[in-house]
Amino acid sequence: MADNTDFANASKDKLVSDMKIVIADAEEILRVTASQAGEKAVELRARIQDRLRDAKVRLQDAEAALVDKTKAAARATDDFVHENPWQAVGVAAALGLALGVLIGRR
Repeated sequence: MADNTDFANASKDKLVSDMKIVIADAEEILRVTASQAGEKAVELRARIQDRLRDAKVRLQDAEAALVDKTKAAARATDDFVHENPWQAVGVAAALGLALGVLIGRR
């Protein structure tokens, strides 16, 4: 389960990063084409600006949701460890042993 959560968080982090790059590129295109005249160019720039604004809001919402989920997972882990300290120690020992065996085989 932790692997799925880590993968999901990494995927969301990558998505957020990619969206920031796309937004920055689109803003650069708008700056470069600002001197272009014509009704269609003005209309296109306005439409892109609206979509960029919407994308920024969605990106901020996604980042906030990711932070909230990460904090919730950390709280749940902390609660579990405090409620079940010996089980947590056992799980950590088992993982350490398995990792040691895997590293030792190399």
